[in-house]
Amino acid sequence: MYFSEIIGQDAARQQLLHAVNHNRLSHAMLMLAPEGAGGLPAGLAFAQYLVCENRQEQDACGQCAACKKAAQYIHPDIHFSYPVIPRKPGDKPLSTDYIAEWREFVAQQPYGNVYDWLQFIGAENKQGNITAHECQDIIRKLNLKSFESPYKILFMWMPEYLGNEGNRLLKLIEEPPANTVFILVAENQEQILATILSRTQLIKINPLHKDEIIRALVKRNGATEQRARQIATIAAGNYREALQLLQHTDNDYHELLRNWLNAIFMQNRAGLQEWVDHMASAKMGRENQKQFLRYFINVLEHSLRLQYMDRSLLAFSEEEVDFAEKLKKLANLEQMQQIMEELDNACYHIERNANGKILFHALSIRMQYIFKGRPLPV
Repeated sequence: MYFSEIIGQDAARQQLLHAVNHNRLSHAMLMLAPEGAGGLPAGLAFAQYLVCENRQEQDACGQCAACKKAAQYIHPDIHFSYPVIPRKPGDKPLSTDYIAEWREFVAQQPYGNVYDWLQFIGAENKQGNITAHECQDIIRKLNLKSFESPYKILFMWMPEYLGNEGNRLLKLIEEPPANTVFILVAENQEQILATILSRTQLIKINPLHKDEIIRALVKRNGATEQRARQIATIAAGNYREALQLLQHTDNDYHELLRNWLNAIFMQNRAGLQEWVDHMASAKMGRENQKQFLRYFINVLEHSLRLQYMDRSLLAFSEEEVDFAEKLKKLANLEQMQQIMEELDNACYHIERNANGKILFHALSIRMQYIFKGRPLPV
């Protein structure tokens, strides 16, 4: 993995490069990145940069033997650790038992989360862990001499899955062998052992900017500009979620919203029934239902922003900004707040397997009450 392959994160990259190039490299770093922000690819790129034999100013060279091995995740001095499951009852699984799957997963889904990984290895409902047996194996590996690189690197993904057994690593982290580097990549700081957290240098990686996700979806995934903007608005800095939205739906949320509100305002019962049937269909699915409701919430937020901001500063398309302006005239602040509450409630019930037809029928009726300024039925 190369820094050039990472979406955004220029500040984090410069911080890492500065540490190496000015001899300020900490022996234990915790890269804290929210889901879909790129913590995993950033950590992998940094590991490759460390072992590169001909480092460039901003990236690994990509030509030396070390780079070629690191890019395939087979460099002998980069050791990987990640949550795994027993292949059969009674097993004491190690990360190395799943190294072939790990290489394939990282190549295919560098922005994936731990749920994606566990499903990739067939965990189903099993809980992944980084076990005491794994910690012992880490200690053994890092006490060996390096094979090719000046550095020995332990790359641990999701240290949140270390139980109290992680305390076995404390002495190694505090007093590591010479030129040993720990790179820990995490998503939730509160779930990491405090004893581990206190012994690492924290490097924060922020959620991706909306424009960065838009450019990535257009350039890397062939999305249209308008579709990319819709998805980036909903994804809220999470490129994994953006990919999920792009790959699992062909729905145009803007068009769906227009059709819905037109049917409500025109009291078009046949059109509203057709819309509800579509929203409740198996093709739409619960995840798309939730994403549509979140998109509507974003449109309402843009309608509010238009009261205080110039429309050119908004990230919506011209058509969507025009729609947000019209919506601002149809509903006042109190009505918008009511609508948002109804949409949040609908998302809550969708997550709990509510019947789609009943839910969207009821939501449509409540929307009619809100737009008419009438008290909502209990």
